[in-house]
Amino acid sequence: MFEISFANRISLFFPMLKRDLRIAHLPVTPLEFINKNIKTTALYAFLFTILFFFVLQKAELSFFLLIPIFMIMSILIFEFSIVSIKSKIRQREREINKEVLFVGRYLLVKLYSGRPLLNALIEISSSKGITAKYIKEIVDDIGTGSTIEDALRNAMNFSPSDKLRKVLFHINNALQLGIDVTKPLESVLEEITKEEEIEIKKYGKKLNTLVIFYMLAAVILPSLGVAIFIVISSFVSFPISLQGLIVFVFFIVVLEFIFMTVFKSVRPMVNL
Repeated sequence: MFEISFANRISLFFPMLKRDLRIAHLPVTPLEFINKNIKTTALYAFLFTILFFFVLQKAELSFFLLIPIFMIMSILIFEFSIVSIKSKIRQREREINKEVLFVGRYLLVKLYSGRPLLNALIEISSSKGITAKYIKEIVDDIGTGSTIEDALRNAMNFSPSDKLRKVLFHINNALQLGIDVTKPLESVLEEITKEEEIEIKKYGKKLNTLVIFYMLAAVILPSLGVAIFIVISSFVSFPISLQGLIVFVFFIVVLEFIFMTVFKSVRPMVNL
């Protein structure tokens, strides 16, 4: 009972948690998520506190510092679990953005060939890809008795992708106005195509800047640094130890990994 009450109090600090869990497709309620992460947080915070116990003992500091350390680690670890939801939403958004143009064009072809909208959505839902799963949810929602408009509106509210939300909005708007869906759909697909072309151009500019930083930080500076260090050490008779070389190589590997991560993170997920 206390655990549920405590989880309820924590949930008040995260009013958007229920919506974020739905968008991230995590099949848990906010209370279940919080209860699970409270236990995980307590375990990891306790392990870190034990680690700091030996650090404080070695440094001959007061053990009363373990109390704020435990509290700070608990907050940081729990916040990390909340941030991980945002990260999952971002990942799904990137995956959908990569497919949304293909799915939209496929839907447009089916509509131009004379297929009803619902039949076209059913065909898309049976295909592969993460976007097809979202379309399948719309089809399943319609199958449970919802109207197409309500199903599309519900999908818009819980879509992680602004581009998919934009496509669904124009389809839903056309249905509500009673006009042909193909024209608004074609228009929004052209708009998304132009947006992705702009994203690619921006990526090219970012890439040029990153390549310059990469060449300086990961290629030129280490090479020159090693050469200068060898020359200077030969003059002052400074020995080069194996441990120093290992630390230097480790630093270069970490730097390379950081640049690889940055290059991957700034790459736009587009598929023109």
